[in-house]
Parts: sequence; C-alpha cells; structure tokens
Amino acid sequence: MNTEGSVRLDSWLWAVRRYKTRSQATTACRAGHVRVNGDTVKASTQVKLGDEVRVRIAGFDSILEVTGLITKRVGAPAAALAAKDNTPPRPSKLETAAPILRDRGAGRPTKRERRALDELRGFERD
Repeated sequence: MNTEGSVRLDSWLWAVRRYKTRSQATTACRAGHVRVNGDTVKASTQVKLGDEVRVRIAGFDSILEVTGLITKRVGAPAAALAAKDNTPPRPSKLETAAPILRDRGAGRPTKRERRALDELRGFERD
C-alpha cells in the first residue's frame, strides 16, 4: 500500500471494492455520482491521503476517507484498510417517507394533484 503521492480516483474506487469494474467507476464519475472534497470530479482526478470521497450507490451516499493509496485489486481485509467508511447509518423504513404511487395508466398528475402532493411532502410554495 502506497502512503505518499496520489492515485487515479476510478482506480482507487475499484481497488477498494466500491465498484466491480474500473469502467463502472469511470461511468459513475462521468454521471456525477462521485465527489471528492465536495466537488464533482472526473475519473482521472488524483486522490491523496485524507481526501473525502462521496459515492452515490443505489440512491444513498457512502462517505469514504482515503487512508491508503492502492491501485491494484487486493483482498477485502487489505481494501478495508485503504478506505475508512464514515457513512451514517441508513434511516429505517419507518422513518422514510412512503413512495407515492399512481395507478397504471392514470397519466400525469394535474396541477391541483401536484400541489396536494407537495403539501403532503412538506414543501412550501411561494
């Protein structure tokens, strides 16, 4: 494990086992699902020790701190040493809002229905 310098972001995400392939990591970076220190970045961005990497997978952000620089895929215990997971626990199903479902073929909601949905979700109008 390298402790000085920097490595490519997509290579690091693949090496610490956040994505199955390096091309999936590259695609996620292009789509804007990866942030380093709060900024949306390219796959070729160099990460250093101490950087905060946010990865959006399945609708939730994983917050990782770079604690080791690796470019090759290694065993799971060694990969865990290269990234410290600071992700808060996911909210329980009781705490999250239920999805609003419409009948199939019902079409788009009307303006009146959209306003009612916004009010139900707690959004305020101007």
